[in-house]
Amino acid sequence: MNYRVVFAVALLVASLPAGIGGVVLGTGSASPGASVGATDRTQQLEHVGPDPDPDPDSSTPSVSGSSDVLSYTTELRQIPKKPTYEAEIRFSVPDSVSEVEVDLDLEGTAEATVRSADGFESTADGVYRWTGETAAPSLLVTLPANRTGHDDRQSPTVSERDDGYSFVDAGDWAIVPVPQLRVYAQGSEPVGLESSATVDGSGATGGDVAVFGEVTEYERLVEGERLRLVVPAAADLQEAPDDVLETLAAGSQRLAVGERPDETFVVAAPTGVDWGSRGLQYGDADAWVRADAPLDEPDNVWLHEYVHVRQAYAGSPDATATDATWLVEAQAEYHAAQVALGTGLIGFEEFERFLERGERSPYADGILAEPGSWDDPHTDYVQGPLVYGEIDRRLRVATDGDRTLTDVFRTLNARAANDRIAAADFYAALEEAGDESVREAAERYAETKAVPGTWSRAEHEAAFDQPVPAIDYGHADPPLEVDGEPWERWETDEGRLAAVPAGTTVAVPVEVANVGDRAGSYDATLQVDGVPVDRAQGSLETGERATERLSWTPPEPGTYELRVGSETTTVIVRAPSSVAVADLDLEPREIDPGESAAVTATVEPADDRPAAAFVAVRTHDGVVAEAPVAVRTGETATITREVRFEEEGRHEVAVGDRVVTVTVGSLPLAELEEVPGFGVGVSVAALAAVLAGLVAFGRQ
Repeated sequence: MNYRVVFAVALLVASLPAGIGGVVLGTGSASPGASVGATDRTQQLEHVGPDPDPDPDSSTPSVSGSSDVLSYTTELRQIPKKPTYEAEIRFSVPDSVSEVEVDLDLEGTAEATVRSADGFESTADGVYRWTGETAAPSLLVTLPANRTGHDDRQSPTVSERDDGYSFVDAGDWAIVPVPQLRVYAQGSEPVGLESSATVDGSGATGGDVAVFGEVTEYERLVEGERLRLVVPAAADLQEAPDDVLETLAAGSQRLAVGERPDETFVVAAPTGVDWGSRGLQYGDADAWVRADAPLDEPDNVWLHEYVHVRQAYAGSPDATATDATWLVEAQAEYHAAQVALGTGLIGFEEFERFLERGERSPYADGILAEPGSWDDPHTDYVQGPLVYGEIDRRLRVATDGDRTLTDVFRTLNARAANDRIAAADFYAALEEAGDESVREAAERYAETKAVPGTWSRAEHEAAFDQPVPAIDYGHADPPLEVDGEPWERWETDEGRLAAVPAGTTVAVPVEVANVGDRAGSYDATLQVDGVPVDRAQGSLETGERATERLSWTPPEPGTYELRVGSETTTVIVRAPSSVAVADLDLEPREIDPGESAAVTATVEPADDRPAAAFVAVRTHDGVVAEAPVAVRTGETATITREVRFEEEGRHEVAVGDRVVTVTVGSLPLAELEEVPGFGVGVSVAALAAVLAGLVAFGRQ
């Protein structure tokens, strides 16, 4: 079978997620839960790497160079005394891949040039095809460092100007975007994609934004999310680094919206250049914020950009319909102010004055759902949070605090994994969480010139100070199932680990418990690399428990993180060839017609990573049995299945590339010389097809 694989990674040199997976802009996002087409077995992965350079001390298996993963590394270099930088992109092509095409998407960026292409030939403007002459081809690209305005991967703050810098090279330091690309691959079996990014010399990168020059890094781990604050030597950070991280951690903990990345990378940008905005979120989970941004204000830029990180629909104009565009910035402004209020960074008076701005002209004169009606381009930043906050207040009152706009935020994130967000989706989620009156209020304030007044302190306390349900989520037993089979999961020093075959359905039983003092609703969500792929909703009384079953179909090989609540499992998805048969035995070797014999195969990983497959037992009749298997690196596993023959004679039984023979009945010598099976000399050739017997994608 020939597999055509499209990795839509979108190299945004002109203008950009698991890891694998994430949000792809301008091409239609395929979530990690997207299923593989059943007719032509074509996979489509839309990937927005690269990821930051993996920790060399981590023992989590790397997929680079593996037989079922195409990988590339982007190394960035600052060019002295020039407002440009280099990106050297080095690929590792597995044996199973026969064709690779890379689209650099250089249209409209005259300053970006490909200086060399080793192992690639140019077929069109910015498109390069692998020649097959080396398994380690590379591209060297020069890119402009100074960018103004913003593009499809940026979410700027309210002070954004078209003539100010979004990225810049100041000489002794620079903040630049990491180039992205589209990769197309074709080969003999399913293949995944992994990427990483590094900075050559001093600096740091989160995978989408890179910093050149001397830096100091500060980190904090919050419920599995690694918060990285990078401070260039040229930056005069107004707030203490620990206070900035504490604020970002509060945002991470208070925003239960389903999209918590493994890592968030934030740069404190030096203020000696003409920035076009106070901050900018770029890519999946990278951002920069002016180093002089304070924490004790309602429009907290650090929190604003962090809210964008948690929005699945923040990075592209195509991710939201025109009538829902206002939600992106209104959410960021409102939730940033709400977290600042909840953590004591501001008082209610400051919060109230912040919202009151939306009642005044010119911001109150526009209709939020009609951006063309805005007299001021920042209407969504000012009227938006007032309207959004009033909807939140009404929802809390209507449900006695059981539901808030964070629940609706989470619902929109789940929808954005497969489609763009429209106003109708927002209204429907509001009515589902609350009632028709909440929906009607939202429609009135978003689609007419009606503007709510700011609520009082007493109204705030009545709506926002109610106790909320306390719901816990965790893995139930058995922890995993693959295509209906119980599946082994290993405990390691780094956490839970599992290996599963590509193209199978992974089911995660989830236990939900109400551990609070009041009845309430739950929203059990399965996330893969931060993207919701399945969810289940319901309600529980105090002390009540429920079990939900959430599922995901891995689209291609690679390493993924499955998350339910705060519990995570690293899942390595493998192609069929990941499993090798080390030994094969059959007992007894002589049986009577109708009797059975036990076929025992010892299997091991074919490379230096955990392996997984549904291993097939074959006779001349085809596949007669299958056995699910997952095996760790350096270990072996044993599988046993029964085979039965009705006809007398000698019969061959094959698993992988190993063959054993069984004699059925008492036969004359002449008949013993004839073996109905794969045939002498034909067996090895036929067993090339038996690799399909190590089935994963081939199972129907």
